[in-house]
Amino acid sequence: MHRQAKHAFRKTSRIPTLGAKSLPQKYFVSPGIFAKEQAEIFAKQWLLVGHQSQIPKPGDYFVAPVADESLIIVRDQGSTIRGFYNVCRHRGTRLKEDAYGHASALQCPYHAWTYRLDGRLIGAPHMGEVPGFDKADYSLRAVNLGIWEGFIFVNLADEEAAANDSGYKSLEEWFAPLNGKFSHWNISILQPAKRIEYDVQANWKLMFENYSECYHCPGVHPQLQKVSPYDSAENDLREGPFLGGFMKINPGKSLTMSGNACAAFVGKIENLQQVFYYSIFPNMLLSLHPEYVMVHQLWPQSPERTLIVCDWLFHPDAFNRSDFKPDDAIEFWDMTNKQDWHVCELSQQGIASRAYEPGPYSSRESIPAAWDRYYLSVMR
Repeated sequence: MHRQAKHAFRKTSRIPTLGAKSLPQKYFVSPGIFAKEQAEIFAKQWLLVGHQSQIPKPGDYFVAPVADESLIIVRDQGSTIRGFYNVCRHRGTRLKEDAYGHASALQCPYHAWTYRLDGRLIGAPHMGEVPGFDKADYSLRAVNLGIWEGFIFVNLADEEAAANDSGYKSLEEWFAPLNGKFSHWNISILQPAKRIEYDVQANWKLMFENYSECYHCPGVHPQLQKVSPYDSAENDLREGPFLGGFMKINPGKSLTMSGNACAAFVGKIENLQQVFYYSIFPNMLLSLHPEYVMVHQLWPQSPERTLIVCDWLFHPDAFNRSDFKPDDAIEFWDMTNKQDWHVCELSQQGIASRAYEPGPYSSRESIPAAWDRYYLSVMR
């Protein structure tokens, strides 16, 4: 799929270091490694949780499970998007159980402590009788939140920890290398047409590695191969947390079930015969097509299980046109996604065997090799 596509560009990247091999077995099966990933990566890095189009109006919210935490992402009365821990300041009760919804205020279901959408405590029954109690001392605890290209990111590192971590970067610093790179796609104004969630019985790193090479495309993705040749790509991001490039689309074709364009173009796309694929460490896969954008969130659940959330976004003008056929693209990638997930599950099963040994990277796998290097540097 798009991941595969990306893999393809790897072919024009530098060849992996002589003797370089895939990660040892422990990185895919060890509970200890998984716990360290949660502590060193998912509790410290900027993580994609959604897109601003999910909460268009003040009062709209969704709940995001992040590294054993539950967060409320809400658009407040002034239309600012904020993030709070889903924890009442009274007895710690979860404020919201629903995955998404609309509320004029955030009220605890236990003792009715009530918070404005900006997190300030405005109601605490009978607490006025407690000497020294001040509602200003009990606002909801905020989480670091930022917006990039319309995507919502959070970082669980608190301000004190961030100040003491020389490796910590604000969201603006983190994404500085990508400033303006995707402006032609108008991602911030795109609107969602579909979300599909996948429960994959494989380690999360296998999905990143799979997305980063198209070495597997001829055998795993025959439908994709017909419209986007696996050896047609070039990479422009080859090291660090952002990796990927483009693959060609056959003239007059689109990545849809019919092979035809399914919507109005998302912007002034210079080359309609290219699709771009980028992995953004540690939980985002971004696929940029002429007429839609597809994005995956990856959420590791255990060494052998990953939840994947896939969204398809289109230009708002496309929804009112007679030629708008989003299912044509959604069905194509749902099919391709499932092909990827299945082969990742087969990899997980084989890696767990006593017979497994790391294998060498091919010349078409320079991006998976680069991803592994960056992952190991973060894990120290």
